[in-house]
Amino acid sequence: MRVLTRKRKGHPYYYLQHSFRSEGKVTTKEKYLGKSLPDELDKVKRDFRMEIQPELYMRLDSIHKNFQQDWGKLPKSIQVKQQQELAITFTYHTNAIEGSTVTEPEVRGIILDKVSPGKPLRDVKEADSHNTVFLEMIKEEKPVLTSLMLDWHKSIFGETKPELAGKIRDYNVRVGSYLAPNYTEVKKLMNQLIRFIKQMKGDINPVELAAIVHYRFEKIHPFGDGNGRIGRLLMNHILWFSGYPVLVIEYNNRNQYYNALNRDENNFINYFFRTYLKVHG
Repeated sequence: MRVLTRKRKGHPYYYLQHSFRSEGKVTTKEKYLGKSLPDELDKVKRDFRMEIQPELYMRLDSIHKNFQQDWGKLPKSIQVKQQQELAITFTYHTNAIEGSTVTEPEVRGIILDKVSPGKPLRDVKEADSHNTVFLEMIKEEKPVLTSLMLDWHKSIFGETKPELAGKIRDYNVRVGSYLAPNYTEVKKLMNQLIRFIKQMKGDINPVELAAIVHYRFEKIHPFGDGNGRIGRLLMNHILWFSGYPVLVIEYNNRNQYYNALNRDENNFINYFFRTYLKVHG
């Protein structure tokens, strides 16, 4: 989705243009905004998306309803087993994306059998710690605050990266060609993100909220390392406690994921919707 400016007799007129794939074809729609941009442009964009893609939100609502029905039918003991399986799968993929050498069967051995494979101790400890954090996260809903993310970060990296663990960065970082915001801006940007989550929760679809929050978190890049893992925990916290199944970004699909993160927010939202529907729809 992008804003277009067209001039008539020297005066600018603004439009929203959104392209999306439907039934194998790319459809492009436009909405006239006026002679000046609206103050709440983000809200206008979200409303426009809902207006022109109602079937998308119907599918998401159906996923939510079916998940709640299916999950509610499971005995408590089976729910616990499925959560553990989900934790193992998510832990493997989210760590592998960040370069961990531990395979999925090895993660299973670390978690269930307490067997340490012949892999770097850092990778083993981070797998074990991440699994614990994920299970604790989905067990009890806690308010989304910067302090919660700091706790997750410290728990995962406390033994392997003690100089970074649980600390907002106080230096500048570059990720590939992307220069993250100046470290002096990070706390302010995180506060803005927390306020956004509070304001938007219940106001927009949770899958869309998870996508926006994940994208903005990664762009802030508040930690010296481990931002991807914390960002994916954050998006799944939003999904799980909104009654939606979590999303595991698979290691084999990491290039598509990185390419989407390197584009603008609306392109990432489109990617997130496609991926979520492919997995759960």
